Amino acid sequence: MTSYTRGKKAKVVVVMPAYNAAKTLEQTYRDIPKGIVDKVILVDDVSKDETVTVAKQLGIKTIVHIQNLGYGGNQKTCYIEALKDGADVIVMLHPDNQYDSRLVPEMISPILNGHADFVLGSRMLGEGALRGGMPLYKYISNKVLTFIENECFGKHYSELHTGFRAYSRKLLITIPFTLNSDDFVFDTEVIAQVEINGFKSSEVPVPTRYFKEASSINFFRSMQYGLSTLKVMGQFLLQKWGVKKYDKFTKKLFDVISPAYIKEIKKGGK
Repeated sequence: MTSYTRGKKAKVVVVMPAYNAAKTLEQTYRDIPKGIVDKVILVDDVSKDETVTVAKQLGIKTIVHIQNLGYGGNQKTCYIEALKDGADVIVMLHPDNQYDSRLVPEMISPILNGHADFVLGSRMLGEGALRGGMPLYKYISNKVLTFIENECFGKHYSELHTGFRAYSRKLLITIPFTLNSDDFVFDTEVIAQVEINGFKSSEVPVPTRYFKEASSINFFRSMQYGLSTLKVMGQFLLQKWGVKKYDKFTKKLFDVISPAYIKEIKKGGK
């Protein structure tokens, strides 16, 4: 477990995987507490609106994909760039303002204090996901999938399907996240990798926000996501029981990425 209570000050980087977030980006960015975050990196996944223009006007470091890579593919770029920039703590924050960016200090505190390497912002620990506008079918599927995952992991997470997360540098240079899906199930694969590697985790209550501009997948995509999550759980159990091995659970990040990127990441960590 990583502790930053002694030695150099931890560098905190917020990464924003963006797609059509022009209307909400500025508010999300302005709400990040000043003096807490050292850098914000936005990765645009070929937005159709003015997301890139707004980001550059705000002075955010902006990377634009040449073609759409998907939610998971976007996060891969986010984390590689944050590691190259020397981040000690990386916060993944959606720029659609669905998650309260004022809570970044609470999200990073368990990592800075050495109590965790992975922090989830849980809407189920907040004032009420349904009262916050979460559709009933999403609420039910979230609870059911989280229950199944807890059974597989032997844990008691309140929510495993949140898009507000924080990671230590040690965690992200350990798990081979670049081998994960480019789709939404990327998030589930990361949690399975966290559990396989024995990293300690924590949860922070966050309010639920659902509104017109907030990104959300439809019912059909939710069903696909649920089935993909169950598939990952099956792979996790096969790995855990020694029946079958998967590279995404056995390899490390530096085993699977270009030597040129390894050099840049190591340089950033000095």
